[in-house]
Amino acid sequence: MPQPALLAHDLVRNLDGRRVLDGVSLTASPGRRIGLIGENGVGKSTLLRLLAGVDEPDAGSVTRPPDLGFLQQEMPYDADSTIADVLDDALREARDDLAELDRLTEQLAETAQDTPEHTDLLATYGTRLEQAQDREAWDADRRAELVLDGLGLGSFGHDRTLASLSGGQRGRLALAALLIRRPSALLLDEPTNHLDDGAAAFVEEQVRDLPGVVVLASHDRAFLDAVCTDLIDLDPAIDGPVRYGGNYSAYLTEKRKERERWERRWAEEQEELVALRVSAGVTARRVAPDRAPRDNEKMGYGHRAGRVQSQISRRVRNATRRLEDLERDQVGEPPSPLRFRSTGLTTPTAQEDGPLLSLDGAWVPGRLPPVSTRIPATDRLLVTGGNGTGKSTLLAVLAGRLTPEGEMRRREGLTVGLLAQDSVFEFPERTVRETYGLVLGARRAEAVPLGSLGLLHEVDLDKEVGRLSVGQRRRLALALLVAGPPELLLLDEPTNHLSPRLCDELEEALGTGPGAIVVASHDRWLRDRWQGRELRLAS
Repeated sequence: MPQPALLAHDLVRNLDGRRVLDGVSLTASPGRRIGLIGENGVGKSTLLRLLAGVDEPDAGSVTRPPDLGFLQQEMPYDADSTIADVLDDALREARDDLAELDRLTEQLAETAQDTPEHTDLLATYGTRLEQAQDREAWDADRRAELVLDGLGLGSFGHDRTLASLSGGQRGRLALAALLIRRPSALLLDEPTNHLDDGAAAFVEEQVRDLPGVVVLASHDRAFLDAVCTDLIDLDPAIDGPVRYGGNYSAYLTEKRKERERWERRWAEEQEELVALRVSAGVTARRVAPDRAPRDNEKMGYGHRAGRVQSQISRRVRNATRRLEDLERDQVGEPPSPLRFRSTGLTTPTAQEDGPLLSLDGAWVPGRLPPVSTRIPATDRLLVTGGNGTGKSTLLAVLAGRLTPEGEMRRREGLTVGLLAQDSVFEFPERTVRETYGLVLGARRAEAVPLGSLGLLHEVDLDKEVGRLSVGQRRRLALALLVAGPPELLLLDEPTNHLSPRLCDELEEALGTGPGAIVVASHDRWLRDRWQGRELRLAS
């Protein structure tokens, strides 16, 4: 039985007076695994909800398979439900297929082969058999054990209630239920949240093995690279969302080519604009028809003057017309990528001998094992380790927010900046723009305009900081560090709440930024491409 496709046509959705989706169409055929990417707020989760049927579009239509599965933020079970209840529901379709095949087998045995009823039963049996094969129904119970183990839930008693699980564990159980079900269309919203490296790799393998449609929204670039056959960029564009064939690496290659074409066209148009302005404004004066005739022109001056005047007029008209067209239709200048802006504070320090900071057996009881390391003035240090190993604690120690046991030496006058996982501002009633100017100072804020960094939307700059989301507050905190980097920059999970594009730009900026940079991150894509030192904290 052929797997059904997932189709969306001209979807429109307005939320809180804002058009989030405007005429989005999608064709997802079986075997295609489509990733949705873009800035926060462009409608990735909204589109998934419309495709799943848990929200209705203001216009447009969706055609979906009847057994579609959707990984939601909250599980559709009450708190008293058990893991066994979730598994029984996930296995129900496979068990129903097997029970129906047994029933049809008995009916076939009792029905004469030369009757129309037998022919109809055979057709029904064949359809149900294909469905059971697509769901791998005979292997469903073994698959359930395998999936639970792969997601770190294998040791949990099946009698445990959902209320006894953490939020991350409930999320993994919801994902496990869908992978056990193997629906013909699967929608996933940030499926690798709360997963360690091993579990994320396991999910990648499971999703690649699905025969049906997969549509997912994710900030996890490693997952997008390992799983996707297509990517749809929902960031605003003239012709609407753009679909790219291939995985995340292929997408990056195509985006680089687009950027190069954009930069080349902009440079060529700027050259042409300069030439046209010269031609339109200077040519007539340089070859003026009323200039005094040269001696060798005097006999035919009137005739030649008329001809020159005609030629000049034609050139000026053509140049002026082309200039007007180009000024009206020229492409915008490509925005500058995210870069740390040197303040001049790091240069003298970088030339001094000795590290900015050193730890010798420094530790925090119950939170951080003994750590010894030296951080030179231009160091690039990646701190890795599992949950609970003390990565955030170490950054707090380096920032001077925690006093450790053991020995720590800090260079006198050292400037340190920390991007914490939850950014808190002292005056939440101030606007984003006011906060940026007051923290940096007027001169610095003017030299590096907040809007030029691409971290916050223009419409959010006049919001009170206290009304921003967690992600928006982190972006503001990151903007302050980008615009005025300290001598020692500490970044705790810096790619959280950033779009893949901004993550890529931030990683590029880390390589060329001033001073020393210490990063703690679970981001597999960042870690795999890290060019500096690594300090791994043991559990």
